[in-house]
Amino acid sequence: MLKKFYKITILPFTVFLLYLMFFGMGRTQYEDHVIRVEPLFATLGFIENTIRWWDIIRIVVGNVVMFMPFGFLGWVFPRLENLRENILFFISAIVIVEAFQYFTRLGIFEVDDVILNTFGVFLGWQIKRMLEMNFTKFIGE
Repeated sequence: MLKKFYKITILPFTVFLLYLMFFGMGRTQYEDHVIRVEPLFATLGFIENTIRWWDIIRIVVGNVVMFMPFGFLGWVFPRLENLRENILFFISAIVIVEAFQYFTRLGIFEVDDVILNTFGVFLGWQIKRMLEMNFTKFIGE
């Protein structure tokens, strides 16, 4: 049952997420191409310079939580059942998306986003594994 729901919803979820990454949350096109490649410095600077905790949670935690469903991709693509394969596939895909943000100037290519998003996939994969071990009846085919 859960696998069937996932297979139906992952594509619309992915399209929605891409919309958010390029056009959502009041995004406008940057005047210049922006790239941030120093791991964690941009995120730590954002946290340090942000007054409202809600903004920190929305951006930092959102960058993890919104990508957790991609840890379940093995349910759709059996090759991605393996954590290593799933992570490598995801890193390749998210780097391409970040590059599109850079080239279109509808976002910033940030290494921190790649790290946080990939951590979300890792957490999602761990949750999937736990569900498969403990709730096989509920998961279905």
